[in-house]
Amino acid sequence: MKRSLTVIQFPKLAFGVLVAALVTHQAVRVAAAQLQVVAGAQSRDAGRQALAFLPNELWVHVYDSITWTFPTPEIHTVTFLKQDAVPQQVRPPRPGLPGGGCPETTPDGSSFDGSTCVTSPELVDGATYTVTFPTAGNFKFVCLVHVDQTGVVHVLDPAETLPHDQNFYDREAQRQRAELLGDASRLKGRGASGDDDRAQSGQVIAGIGAIVTTTGGGSQIASVMRFLRDTIIVRIGETVEWTNLDPSIPHVVTFGAEPADPRAPSAGLTLDPDGARHAVVGSLADSVNSGTLPPAPQDRVGLVESPLFPGTGLGGPGTTRFRVTFTSPGTFNYICAIHDELGMKGTVIVYSSGSLR
Repeated sequence: MKRSLTVIQFPKLAFGVLVAALVTHQAVRVAAAQLQVVAGAQSRDAGRQALAFLPNELWVHVYDSITWTFPTPEIHTVTFLKQDAVPQQVRPPRPGLPGGGCPETTPDGSSFDGSTCVTSPELVDGATYTVTFPTAGNFKFVCLVHVDQTGVVHVLDPAETLPHDQNFYDREAQRQRAELLGDASRLKGRGASGDDDRAQSGQVIAGIGAIVTTTGGGSQIASVMRFLRDTIIVRIGETVEWTNLDPSIPHVVTFGAEPADPRAPSAGLTLDPDGARHAVVGSLADSVNSGTLPPAPQDRVGLVESPLFPGTGLGGPGTTRFRVTFTSPGTFNYICAIHDELGMKGTVIVYSSGSLR
C-alpha cells in the first residue's frame, strides 16, 4: 500500500512573514550586547571609598549581558536575590554562608530571570563578573558586603529602544565616582576638624561616611576608611574612645596580634553603662580587639523598631563605641583589622603622668 505524502502549501505572504520572524529572532540572539560597568572606586591612597555600583541603574535588552569590574582591594559582590519571593527572601550576610538568599555563589556568566539567586563571590583587584538576562523585567541587585550599595537593571524587550549606550554609562560612572569621592573628602575634613567637639583629647573617629542616593536606581556610599586623629597623645591612666560615624560600614580597633575573626571582641572586655565596650591595656605585648563596631541600626517603616543594642552581651551589634584605658607608657600601634589593607591604622602615644606631651 502506497503512502500518500501531504504537502502543506503556505501562502507566499505568510511564509515570508514566518521566515522574517525566524531571522529577526536569530538576529536578536546574535546581536546580544555586553554592557561594561564598575563596582567600587577609591582615591589613590585608598582612604576614600565610593562603595557603589557605577552607575547603579542600567537598561539592557533581553539576552544582553552586563559585566561588572571590581577595580579596588575593597571587596564587593554583585548579587541578584530571587525576585518577588513569597515569603520574602532573606538577605544573607555573605555568599556561601547560611542565612537565606544565596547559599552558594554562581558561576561567571550565569543567567538571571528572577526565579533564583545569582551572585558573584567577593571580588577585588580587577576581577570581573558577568550576568545574562533572558527575561524582560526590572531586577534589583545588591552588594552583600555593603548593605546600602544597591542598583537596578531594567531588561527591555528587543523591540524597545534603549535610552542609553556604553558611552553614557562610562560618563555616568566617572561623574558619580567624582561626586562620591568628593563627598568623602568633605566628610574627612569635617571629621578631622579641630572645631569638631569629637576632636577633643582622648577621642578618635573610627571611620566616617554617608549614604548617598544619586540616581533613581538605589543607594550608594561615600566612606572614609581612616582613623581621624590617627595619632593621639595621652597620659598614663587616661582613656581613649573610638566612635564609628559611618552609617553603613563596620570597623574594628585592634592592638597587637590580629585575631582570626576580627568581628568578635576579645575576652576580658567589659561593658560600660552607656553600651560602649571597654578594655585596659597595660603592656605593648597586650593583644586587644574591639570586635565589630557596626553602624547604629536604622528604623524602617513597617518593621519592628530597632533597639539601641540588639543582641546580648559584648558580641551584639549596635555597639558603635570602644574605649581603652592605658596603664603603662609607650607607643601603641593599632589597626582596623577589616580595612588595614586600605591603610586604616593609628597610634596612641602614652606618656608618664608628669611628662609633657
